[in-house]
Amino acid sequence: MTKSELILRIGELNPHLYHRDVERIVTTIFEEITQALAKRERVELRGFGAFSVKFREARRGRNPRTGETVAVEQKVVPFFKTGKELRDRLNGRIETEPAKTPSSAGGAGKEP
Repeated sequence: MTKSELILRIGELNPHLYHRDVERIVTTIFEEITQALAKRERVELRGFGAFSVKFREARRGRNPRTGETVAVEQKVVPFFKTGKELRDRLNGRIETEPAKTPSSAGGAGKEP
């Protein structure tokens, strides 16, 4: 799923929101995650997973084409660890429920 597909899907599930507002919300969420990671902060989304950064030390590597030894500088890389609920869904331990639309949400007083 691409960012634009995500925006369209959220818009379909929330017809009361304007497309530009959904796009702004999704963009803001991604920007906040990016900024937090840039500050070396951990971002946890319960049931989904956690984003963090890992530090890779400088090391000696090998150019696969020539076999020549090269120096690889230290770097910071993003890391994602899935949450338990997501892992369970991927492994079929939890039934996936179809997303509820406002028209199919059913009776009053029920929480999604």
